[in-house]
Amino acid sequence: MNFRLVAVSALVLWCFGTAHLVAQKKASKMSSSLASVSASAPLPTLIYEVNLNDRSEDTFKVRLLVSGLKAANAIYQFAATAPGTYQIMDIGRFVRTFQAFDEKGKEIPCDHISVNQWKIKQPEKVVEIRYAVAETFDTPVTRDEIFRMCGSSLEDDHALFNVHTAIGFPSGMQTAPLKIKFLRPTAWKIGSAMEQDSVGYFLAKNYDFAVDSPVLMGRITNARTMVKNTAVEIYTYSKTDQISSDQLLGAMSKMLSSAGEFLRELPVKRYAFLFHLEDTPAGAWEHSYSSEYVLEERPYSPEYGQYITDIAAHEFFHVVTPLNIHSEIIEHFDFVKPTPSEHLWLYEGTTEWAAHVMQLRSGLKSLDQYLADLSQKTLVDQNYFDRAYSLSKLSLTCYSDSGQKQYSNIYYRGALVAGMLDIRLLELSNGQRGLREVIQELAKKYGPEKSFAEKDFFNEFVKMTYPEIADFFEQYVKRANPLPLREYYAKIGIAYNERKLSDSAQSEAGLKTRLREGKLVVADFRESLAPSGIQIDDEIRAVNGQTLTSADNKTFASITAKFIPSTTYTLTVGRSGGKELTLTLPVQTRREERQYVFELSPQAYHRQVMLRNAWLKNL
Repeated sequence: MNFRLVAVSALVLWCFGTAHLVAQKKASKMSSSLASVSASAPLPTLIYEVNLNDRSEDTFKVRLLVSGLKAANAIYQFAATAPGTYQIMDIGRFVRTFQAFDEKGKEIPCDHISVNQWKIKQPEKVVEIRYAVAETFDTPVTRDEIFRMCGSSLEDDHALFNVHTAIGFPSGMQTAPLKIKFLRPTAWKIGSAMEQDSVGYFLAKNYDFAVDSPVLMGRITNARTMVKNTAVEIYTYSKTDQISSDQLLGAMSKMLSSAGEFLRELPVKRYAFLFHLEDTPAGAWEHSYSSEYVLEERPYSPEYGQYITDIAAHEFFHVVTPLNIHSEIIEHFDFVKPTPSEHLWLYEGTTEWAAHVMQLRSGLKSLDQYLADLSQKTLVDQNYFDRAYSLSKLSLTCYSDSGQKQYSNIYYRGALVAGMLDIRLLELSNGQRGLREVIQELAKKYGPEKSFAEKDFFNEFVKMTYPEIADFFEQYVKRANPLPLREYYAKIGIAYNERKLSDSAQSEAGLKTRLREGKLVVADFRESLAPSGIQIDDEIRAVNGQTLTSADNKTFASITAKFIPSTTYTLTVGRSGGKELTLTLPVQTRREERQYVFELSPQAYHRQVMLRNAWLKNL
């Protein structure tokens, strides 16, 4: 996820109120025990209908048609969180009505036992469950507001539907197959990575797969292309029709080709981008076979296209992590109790690194642009930096309030650490193997159907690479040590300076000004201007004979911006007692100080250049 997010792993238990926490623990234990009882029984298909023709009260009206429920399936579970969101969601807060019925239409009693769980008294008699659940976009909550790209929207001309925000499952049936039909206006188009059957049901092999497959429908446009052997589809809702899917495809086409070259081959046969462009910028959310974006609608421009492309590049790379490289915590996601993974640095940090380096290596981004991105990431990381928050700790606590405050840095510090890891691997392999190549090896070793052991991954990575990488993980992933960016980028002939004065000097007046009672006055001045007779609190009335209007700071700035070095300028000032003076002052110069500057080193040695050349290409 990016908000970027974006933006946007968990505490073992979230800090609810005491009564709620006790209820949640009991319900969780009950759900787990019931699930184990029914694990060996064949699971019936869960058939859902979502009525989008009736959009009253901003609620999704949901019907679940099912038979063969047993006592082990008595609890209907709504999601407490969802994979890749790293936040508490508690969808049960949005449920407005909940009813169960037998085959004669008689209502079966249900008890609301915790925020996300309803217990059905006689589940074996149930043939239908009905409920209404509010959209998350327009429903106010007092805390844990759901990220919009992970939420739901229901309007007269469209709907954004994330399955976990409206569909739950009976306990013990998280692995049951699902069929979902959307009853919608006939003019509405629909886009999703899920496949449809001949009568319009979307098909999911289990609940996890359905949650991994958002749906966008309504007054939308679509476009399609092929990237290697993968069909890539784009679906776009643009509130005032300023943006079309064809425009976004044009902006993203080179990035998609870059991704194909970076990955050699894409690990999916079909992929869908879902764009929701309206009034509020929020971010993006990755999925295995799709990604969704809730962004601000703007008139199309090349700059807007690049903005979209940078975000999409990150989300698209998630087809590798975590789809093909993930721990058992991701493989068997717990929708009842959020469970953390220490490897958020891999899922998000490495992905953010890859999103930009693949554009650099394909020529879609210049080296200067890439280094400017590094500079920006370093600036953000320095603002967030806290010795108490390593990447590991951030991963393990980002469902907590304190962790959420640090969460966004996973995209910045995480990407910086991944970039350093790439350089270290290139150095140790003498330019033969970087992070890209190790990721590809990991994807082949594991893949979509095989997870790695959460506690063993660091050791497995070291075994596949070099003993020195163990110390790297210890220093920069498990601990929050300052990043030795100067040392690492020097290995590839790139100089890094925390502060550097610009090479070119800019002309300026050498004065600081402020407004006082509608007049522009001198607040301070360079000491070199003291001989001219300028004084603090002088009222500036004219510059080079050009009279300033009252409180006209912009005019003063525009005049002084045109000064020529090594010349003088005149300043007409007023002082107390009505005295007016015309002073002659020398034009001053200023060299801008830049922070966290990365640039090619003119003093690079042969080995540094050799490693840089390897770093600049896909090996």
